Amino acid sequence: MSKSLINKKVAVFTGTRAEYGLLFWLLKDIQNDPELQLQLLVSGMHLSPEFGETYQQIEADGFVINEKIEILLSSDSSVGTAKSMGLGVLGFADSLARLQPDVLVILGDRFEALAAAQTAMIMRIPIVHLHGGEITEGAYDDAIRHAITKLSYLHGTSTEEYRQRVIQLGEDPNRVQNVGAIGLDHLKRATFMTVPELSESLGFTLDKPFFLVTYHPVTLGNEVPEESFQALLNALDEYPDHQVILTYPNADDGGRRIIPILEEYARNNSARVLAIPSLGQVRYLSSVMHATAVIGNSSSGIIEVPAFDVPTVNIGSRQKGRLAAKSVLNVEPNQQSISNGIQTAILRTYKLIDEKVHNPYGQGDTSGQVIEMIKSLQFTPSKAFYDITFNYVE
Repeated sequence: MSKSLINKKVAVFTGTRAEYGLLFWLLKDIQNDPELQLQLLVSGMHLSPEFGETYQQIEADGFVINEKIEILLSSDSSVGTAKSMGLGVLGFADSLARLQPDVLVILGDRFEALAAAQTAMIMRIPIVHLHGGEITEGAYDDAIRHAITKLSYLHGTSTEEYRQRVIQLGEDPNRVQNVGAIGLDHLKRATFMTVPELSESLGFTLDKPFFLVTYHPVTLGNEVPEESFQALLNALDEYPDHQVILTYPNADDGGRRIIPILEEYARNNSARVLAIPSLGQVRYLSSVMHATAVIGNSSSGIIEVPAFDVPTVNIGSRQKGRLAAKSVLNVEPNQQSISNGIQTAILRTYKLIDEKVHNPYGQGDTSGQVIEMIKSLQFTPSKAFYDITFNYVE
């Protein structure tokens, strides 16, 4: 089977608010391309009231959701996550059978994405995978990302180093392209809010410097989510002159245990702290633009935030292994280390030698490159393993 993707159906999967925000301009470009037909599969956190029912934002942005696949259990354990993946395979099989897409686009490394990828592979639907080859040693997302790479046919990586790693995993260099980080397309194409506009949209007056905080549970290693998150809150209390925007964690193991702590902290500090399940991409990036610092352990703090010349206080091991700009300040998950990182971020002392922060993740022109990858795809279900020649030492 070999066919060029012109006037063909392009399915795109999204399971979380963050991933949807990164895919936004690609979705718009597919939607507006007369040679392509967008099919949108929405699952995971998007459909959960607990995490803000963010599918509503997708629809408000003008997209038609072709399939809603319910998979999340009301669970906070590895068993619950594994069962959700099983439900995902069942749901994605039915959805993909109905839609009959010519290609499926998947971004990243979430367990929901793995369920979609393995289903598509079995159904001989070629996968275009974005953000492969990256390393996050503190989360099982790391293994999931590499697994999706092996299930996929075309690869758009965010840096050349990550492109080389995908090739190292046995993927043909002709099917691996360094396209940059797709979230950076917002820098050239989005319209951001002023602080007064952001305040009005949030229903929360931002009249002081503020921190933007997102903390996710670490799914590998010995970092106890509640303890690390409480250490973060204690560190924030050392800076009472700064307001705080707190976004909810992902639906990973331990994430639900953080939410009550987060909500109680916001209630007890209602004049200073706003807790919100999801900001949406424009409000999120507008918050980044105006924040004193972004604090937590989200991949966004590594990939997108440095492009705004805003420092990131990156906590613990969740993002260990990712390429990072010097504005990313890595700290241990304890109060003193986090507080020291916040102080460095406020003073911007990391900029003493060189005022220019270099972000290694591209120039904000990724969507068009991915569209061209999709259109030029010539798919054969069987792909050979690409061997790299090594000089072995006995």
